[in-house]
Amino acid sequence: MELIFLGTGAGTPSKERNVSSLVLNLLSERNSFWMFDCGEGTQHQVLHSSIRLGRLEKIFITHLHGDHIFGLPGLLSSRSMAGSQDPLALYGPPGIKAFVETALNLSGSYLTYPLEIIEIQPGKVVEDQQFCVTALPLVHGIESFGYRIVETDKPGTLDASRLLAEGIPAGPIFQRLKAGELVSLDDGRVVNGHDYLGPAQKGRSLAIFGDTSPSETSLVLAKNVDVMVHETTLEASMAEQANSRGHSTTQQTAELAKAAGAKRLIITHFSARYDSEESVRLLAECQEIFPQTEMACDLAVFTL
Repeated sequence: MELIFLGTGAGTPSKERNVSSLVLNLLSERNSFWMFDCGEGTQHQVLHSSIRLGRLEKIFITHLHGDHIFGLPGLLSSRSMAGSQDPLALYGPPGIKAFVETALNLSGSYLTYPLEIIEIQPGKVVEDQQFCVTALPLVHGIESFGYRIVETDKPGTLDASRLLAEGIPAGPIFQRLKAGELVSLDDGRVVNGHDYLGPAQKGRSLAIFGDTSPSETSLVLAKNVDVMVHETTLEASMAEQANSRGHSTTQQTAELAKAAGAKRLIITHFSARYDSEESVRLLAECQEIFPQTEMACDLAVFTL
């Protein structure tokens, strides 16, 4: 599992940072990619990455500001022009359906694949055998969400050496035991797979925030996650300006990560006033409070 940052700037692109988009690489887990936000120019950034649009399974939009959605019509169309026929699901706040359908209809665009658009409400938005995704509201002037992604716990390792020592032959039986089944042997014994499994492997968790000023919901969203991805639009001394526009500072973001018990913090969504050298100062402000802070840059890849 990897996080690939396609755009790490705020509001407008700069020479060093495009506007918001990141991708969760789930090729190993489900042979697909999940995208979070799709600002203008996102599909150009994809060309410089390992991401394949044909394997894009889901897109999650945090809010409807242009720097988070203006890349959607072009990306959806390019996926179609590449001949993809695999379904794509798009999740976002109310209004996302009208935006996408209007842009595609007025431009005479067509899609070669089924596109399902789900306008979300607070609560679970995706749940299957592998992952649960929950959306919670944030504070940003317009409706904005953060997404909490939790991987299902994996069964523990099967103790094959113990099974062999007890005269249980390797083969298809081992697969059934690893699934926790009860298996009847030829000698009359009944073996419970759970008795031969090690401790379950806890699933990974992450919180991906939309734009927001500090809120109580943020603490719930990030509680004990392995990785927290959060905006740090402005430096600590500019809290009043940041909060008045529905954004957070370095200090506020780091304090949230510490209070939530997050294991790692990745900061992103930097104002264009900060070039690459000045961005290092923002990282330092976070690390003073939360040492496990890392700074995202365009096309950076983080392994979970």
